[in-house]
Amino acid sequence: MNTIISKLYTLIHQTDNLIDFEESVRIFMYEVFASMLGDVFTNMNTVIVKEKQAEDWTVERNDEREVQFTFGVVRYTHTLMYDLEGNAHYPFDEWAGFKKYQRRSPFVEVKVAEMAAESTYRETAHILKEWTAVDISHTTVGSIVKKVGEAQAKADEGMVIELEESAELPEGKEVGFLYAEADGVFVRGTEKKKSHEVSHAILYEGWDKNGKRVSLRNPTAIMTIQPTANFWKEVQALTAHHYSLEKTQVVTNSDAGAGYTAEKFQEAFSQSEHPVINQLDSYHVFQELNRALGAAKSEYKDEIRKALKEHDLDHFNLWLDTYESTLEDAKKLKKVREFRSYILNNWDRIIDWREYVDNPPKDGRSLGAMESNQRHITYRMKKRGMHWSADGAEAMVKVKQGKLNGTLRKAYLKDLHRSTRKQRELKKVVRMSTYLRQPSRPSIGTKQGDIAVYAPHSSAIGNLAKNFK
Repeated sequence: MNTIISKLYTLIHQTDNLIDFEESVRIFMYEVFASMLGDVFTNMNTVIVKEKQAEDWTVERNDEREVQFTFGVVRYTHTLMYDLEGNAHYPFDEWAGFKKYQRRSPFVEVKVAEMAAESTYRETAHILKEWTAVDISHTTVGSIVKKVGEAQAKADEGMVIELEESAELPEGKEVGFLYAEADGVFVRGTEKKKSHEVSHAILYEGWDKNGKRVSLRNPTAIMTIQPTANFWKEVQALTAHHYSLEKTQVVTNSDAGAGYTAEKFQEAFSQSEHPVINQLDSYHVFQELNRALGAAKSEYKDEIRKALKEHDLDHFNLWLDTYESTLEDAKKLKKVREFRSYILNNWDRIIDWREYVDNPPKDGRSLGAMESNQRHITYRMKKRGMHWSADGAEAMVKVKQGKLNGTLRKAYLKDLHRSTRKQRELKKVVRMSTYLRQPSRPSIGTKQGDIAVYAPHSSAIGNLAKNFK
């Protein structure tokens, strides 16, 4: 501690402003912690090697290893050993959870992926270099995103397989109503004139109001660029692992596009004993209306909106026929006919779900949260001419999904969690490592005593005793 304080005094003396001083302290702090953690790892390695030798493991050699943490590169000594069957091990690395050839700590990798989900790879690399001791290239950021995203994808795939092989549904949360919305968004691919469709679904239990702000209650996202059949399997598996839907009324919302039909929702939530209610997304309805009749205000649009809101088919046909009779342009006529076909094919789904259930919740609102939630994808993956490979796009949306759901770190660390037994053994190793770091016995202070005087104080021995007092 005295050495650190002396160093801080030196830094104050060597710098002439607080900016340079704090920057120097930050670098010094990184160096100190990286060095200390390296010593801790080396001591733990020593303890583990002794334990393994007691089990008749043999030592091959000691090697140096470097691992990048947020506060610097930690260098430590680890020992290559062979077990009784002749298999090679680095016991400390296996205990700590460092994988073979891993050059960065798990926290660095998952944090890089989380940052890259909001910023470009170059921006992420720049921010990390400015605020941490991590100095990596933008291509390395992309590699880390793929690695972490793949972990989330494997976790989702595991849920699907578990549901398919299970003899019974898992126990989940019981809710009166569950709301689900799904849609697709396209992002440009690396191949010319090819794109990837990101299938996106959100599940939520209702709405919470804070002043004038309304937010979804317990939202859960599912994202993938896999075929829609795989997407719906993930939706079904994730729902089954979270909820017990036998008594739940499921209300859904979509634009009726290919892959997001009412039948898909019914199949995904088939464990509910109630029919799944599916309504046509109002945003897409009025978007199609603007495409057919133009963006400008008009009496025709007002009356058609009124007919849709009141679910009055005769009134809808009357005003759309009237508007169509005013047109002569073939392209405009085609748009109107496509709009009519879209509405008539989905007429039974242009509803307010609250009118189709008994005792709707008091805080029930109209569905339509998907468009705002799509911004999680569009803001990150569709700006500044971005193009994505299939692997890169899947990794990014899975990182996005895991971050939104709070499952990314758990999925990434799935293979690194220690069992209760292993954690107890690790505590023992830590205690032994602490003991090894004791340089000497604790000081008990200066011993005190008296010299016995069996002579007059004026004698020579008496004067000597006085000098010692």
